[in-house]
Amino acid sequence: MKMLDKRYSVPSRNYFSRTALPAMYYKTRTTVETELKDVQHFATTTDLWSSRTMEPYMSLTVHFITSDFTMKSRCLQTAFFPVDHTGDEIAVGLMESLQSWSLDPKRMVCITTDSGSNIIKASDINNWTRLQCFGHRLHLAIENSMKDERISRAMGVCKKIVSCFSHSWKRKRELAQAQKDLNLPDHKLKTECQTRWGSRLAMVNRVLEQQEAITRVLARNTDRNKFARGNILTWQDIQVLEVIDKTLTPLAEFTDALSGEQYVSVSSVKPVLHLFESLMAVKEDDPALARSIKTTILQYLQEKYSDPKTQALLDIATSLDPRFKLDYVSEDNKTTVKTRLKDEMTSIVTMESLSLTPTTASSSATPPPGGKKRKTLGSFFKVGKGNEAAAPEVEQVVDMELGAYLLSRNIDSEDDPLKWWNNNKGQYPRLSMLARKYLCITATSSPSERAFSTGGNIVTCQRSSLKPQNVDMLVFLAKNLSAVDGLC
Repeated sequence: MKMLDKRYSVPSRNYFSRTALPAMYYKTRTTVETELKDVQHFATTTDLWSSRTMEPYMSLTVHFITSDFTMKSRCLQTAFFPVDHTGDEIAVGLMESLQSWSLDPKRMVCITTDSGSNIIKASDINNWTRLQCFGHRLHLAIENSMKDERISRAMGVCKKIVSCFSHSWKRKRELAQAQKDLNLPDHKLKTECQTRWGSRLAMVNRVLEQQEAITRVLARNTDRNKFARGNILTWQDIQVLEVIDKTLTPLAEFTDALSGEQYVSVSSVKPVLHLFESLMAVKEDDPALARSIKTTILQYLQEKYSDPKTQALLDIATSLDPRFKLDYVSEDNKTTVKTRLKDEMTSIVTMESLSLTPTTASSSATPPPGGKKRKTLGSFFKVGKGNEAAAPEVEQVVDMELGAYLLSRNIDSEDDPLKWWNNNKGQYPRLSMLARKYLCITATSSPSERAFSTGGNIVTCQRSSLKPQNVDMLVFLAKNLSAVDGLC
């Protein structure tokens, strides 16, 4: 800056932390608040996180669909949460968060969380509909299927192999040379993350891919290499790893596909569970270990998703997706789903009629110049007859709209349901409002976890002394500034 203009004084650190950052935060917050005022229904995700300095935070992300059927997500906060993480405290904290943003909890359709007992209790205390995170459920299902001595042995050797190559530049060099000699891909070994089953599968897949190169490196000078003598993969270990890779690879992409927040995901949970039944079906040529893994995963998911409230929510969301409608709703529940849709559509018609009532009522409530006019006996019968005539008319309109929607042809499974609803909202005005209400729910709590990933990139070792309020503002701006830039 001195080369450009010696007269210019570079703003100090205090200017950015005390003036520029708060000003940018409140400007963006005002834009988000204005955007949320027009939201009729919304869903949320939440999670808890600890920074590098072990300071606890609680995130809250809101999801909604606009009038032109655009899916939007806004990270509202990554708030400092120093109290005990009990269900009661979390319930109070979440309620205060919604109130700070002037969001009516009655308009919240659902909250998606992990399976923590404190989060579950908080949702029950606030009487909120809760959807279990599909990613966490699938992770726990696979973890349960891995409880086998043979798998534990093979996975333990895999971890040691990856660790030994990660901490030795000589072995890395030798592995690269072995890959070149054997015409294997020039890939590095992958490390497992305990909270992500997909990382374990990626580790297994990479070890199997580089098995020959790994064996060549570890087999050299075994007398001097204490590690190699007892930790080279045996043929039994390789068989176990191949079974794991073959069995779990078809499931690898489902978690990522359902973790998005810019497209509809909740309506795909039931179709995915139905697809799992075919992918995890036991075949005659499956080895005993593969049969055990498949059976355990299916039983766990069926048990956890058998909750009536969860099934009712997923049935409604799936039925409002023009790709699926009632295809994945059981025959016993189809009548119940139709009845619930009709009831909610009828309530929408009732609200529309009530919104027109005040004008009529105010005009009729004004007495004529000559004084108050006495009602005649016939006027009472006229009002009653009008209400009786209106009820069948509303029911007929609702039946026709729902029937026309269900009889229409399903769109392709790769088409965007929100685009379809935007093009057909005039033909199905009440159902389109229900679609905006339920399809904004996310199938996983990944949006809140992404906020913590952003927080981890902000609260680094070099910035570990950031104040909690600055962390909240920085994460908020990192997640929302580009999204609302066009609205500012």
